[in-house]
Amino acid sequence: MNNPDLTLVPETRSPLGVPHVEPLYLRRSGTSLLVDFSTGEPAMLHFGADLGPALPDLSLLGDAVPHSALDIPVTLGLIPQASSGWRGRPGLRGHRNGQAFSACLRVVAVERAEGDGCSAVITQADTDAGVTVRTEVRINDGGLLQLRHRLHNDGADPYSLDELAAVLPLGRAATEILDLTGRWCRESHPQRLPLRQGTWVRSGRHGRTGHDASLLLAAGSACFGNRHGQVWAVHLGWSGNHESFVDASADGRTVIGASELLGGGEITLAANASYETPWLFAAYSAAGLDGISDAFYAWFRGRPHHPGVRSGKARPVVLNVWEAVYFDHRMPVLLDLAESAARLGVERYVLDDGWFRGRRNDTAGLGDWYVDEDLWPEGLSPLIDAVTGHGMEFGLWVEPEMVNEDSDLARAHPDWIAGPAPRAAGGSPAAGGGQPVPGGPAGRLPERWRHQQVLDLVNPEAWQYIFDRLDALLSEYRISYLKWDQNRDLAEMGHAGRPSVHAQTQAVYRLLDELRKAHPGVEIESCSSGGARVDLGILERTDRIWGSDCNDALERQTIQRWTGMVVPPELVGSHIGPTTSHTTARTHDLSFRAITAMFGHFGLEWDVRHLADSERTELATAIALFKKYRPLLHSGRMVRADEPDPSLRLHGVVSHDGGEALYALVSVATSFAEVPGRVCLPGLLPDAGYRVDAVYPAADDGRAFLQAVPPGWLGGGVEATGRFLAESGLPMPVLNPEHGLLLSVRRVTAAEPASEPSGGPAATGGHPVRGS
Repeated sequence: MNNPDLTLVPETRSPLGVPHVEPLYLRRSGTSLLVDFSTGEPAMLHFGADLGPALPDLSLLGDAVPHSALDIPVTLGLIPQASSGWRGRPGLRGHRNGQAFSACLRVVAVERAEGDGCSAVITQADTDAGVTVRTEVRINDGGLLQLRHRLHNDGADPYSLDELAAVLPLGRAATEILDLTGRWCRESHPQRLPLRQGTWVRSGRHGRTGHDASLLLAAGSACFGNRHGQVWAVHLGWSGNHESFVDASADGRTVIGASELLGGGEITLAANASYETPWLFAAYSAAGLDGISDAFYAWFRGRPHHPGVRSGKARPVVLNVWEAVYFDHRMPVLLDLAESAARLGVERYVLDDGWFRGRRNDTAGLGDWYVDEDLWPEGLSPLIDAVTGHGMEFGLWVEPEMVNEDSDLARAHPDWIAGPAPRAAGGSPAAGGGQPVPGGPAGRLPERWRHQQVLDLVNPEAWQYIFDRLDALLSEYRISYLKWDQNRDLAEMGHAGRPSVHAQTQAVYRLLDELRKAHPGVEIESCSSGGARVDLGILERTDRIWGSDCNDALERQTIQRWTGMVVPPELVGSHIGPTTSHTTARTHDLSFRAITAMFGHFGLEWDVRHLADSERTELATAIALFKKYRPLLHSGRMVRADEPDPSLRLHGVVSHDGGEALYALVSVATSFAEVPGRVCLPGLLPDAGYRVDAVYPAADDGRAFLQAVPPGWLGGGVEATGRFLAESGLPMPVLNPEHGLLLSVRRVTAAEPASEPSGGPAATGGHPVRGS
């Protein structure tokens, strides 16, 4: 349960077919879960809004029995099963060599948390099938629900597991589905569809989370948005193959859930062995998608190991050298870059790909994790000393899960390359592209991906080699940060001739866990050719994610907006790239790139050695501005306006006490309107007075505005109540496409009580807008 202080009190331990167990009712932070046990099976009656402290007599609330159906009401169990008449997607699929294919799980124990009333463990068993399932469930402070199962094989024979899913019931108000999709450099884009009878399934078979992964699967009331409508949403905290789904049955009940997607024969449990599902995270909101983000953010920030909580320091401004130098690792260039970065206010300097043996391009060297003696005759220490001498931390790029066939490691250990067939140790280089493997048994490797194969970390010797090399680097050098990359899908992932995505994912988790234990002061970033491994499983072991390899500010506006539905900004790397984007060739003003990067873990990926004086001054100002608002950006509530003009986006962060806020108004395209009119600023205290100022770019900066005459308040600020700002809004300037405006809001007074309408100023609420 990730809660060492949790004490579970056994309430019931009785033979199968429990005669009476009190319902399980968990409620916290506006969310509740209700499970009834009157049929001997845990029947999920409700997940969603808090139902209040009192419940009716649940025994009177059994469902009707329709014509041409089972003679008893069908139970929607915690694990939906055909033995109870469930005709939708089953929660458990498994067998014993084709037998015991349909479990009949019944409650044998319910253990409730002592004190908080928000945690429980439910145990079900089927003695005939020889399986026991123990389910942990908890509602965290903030309303985020966690649920996972552990299946134990009680029988003497092996049990083959095909699927064990975690599901929750949806309210009848849910009529639309929203999930995310994408590709490399265009991750986390939303798509919507109506909820209809049947099953909507999103499958991820990448061996990693995937560029097209649905970070969030949501269902909600008609036309739900950022700030309105009921929404139910789930996320599976797992970095391997997975499925998420919405299953609407003919009887009118609908479930939302997810499961690990297992390969054929991937999980076979020996006698007394167990399998544990990843955590399913679920949230409910009565106030749109922003409420879903509130629940996830509260969970993240409540963790004792959350960055900032664990280290006690702010998230440092980063310079990553990749788009500045690529593979050009000449010491004078890198030293000059470090000096330039320090003068701008950078706090962490990251040396990217190209520092290790044989690495002059991306076709060779992966796996040979030794500092290249030709490039670095004195090792990395001279560069690290220079970086730390400027007051910056030093970070290093690694990609330990992959191997180039052109590497000393692959030549020595072709048997350490994962694939559909086992290979022999030693011999000549392994051949890719579906070719036979010299020196090994008949078989082939998966097709190459970016000149790479996957290193089989399920092999204990390969795992130990990688651990030892990284441990040695972290022990020898003052490295504060690892940018941990993973640049290919795990196609045909196999160990010893068997599918092994599950085991490989667990091996990566263990590698991260052991390195963090050995080097607790080192932060780790999860990068996977950008945003292909963004999930709460990897984020339990890392300190941030790289949202995308694309630093194009226009693309990043969407990528970061939707990644931020689940992941708070302090965990999402967001950098100012070069003036012309490396991945899209778009050219953007510095102000637009800086405003976009501001709402994340801010950094640079740009050769800042030869900037024009004006550009250097503006960049230093933007970095200082981020540092000024960093405490707010990395602790406050994310708010997103339901802006009707599709060319405009308004998002911001509001402090939890309502004392201050920072908003970005962004134009992503030309508008159908000549002027944007009044744009609302949501999320403030309605009856407090606020001052609004445009802080970046400057109001007289002609590059930012299409019109010569902006609204009058823009030059000197304006005061209004939170209610006025949220309901009426402020007139905004006409922004050129692909430009933005940063607005600072701070509370100045508690508003006076509104008087009755009398035809004067009080008729509009008694709080007129005042320019200054």
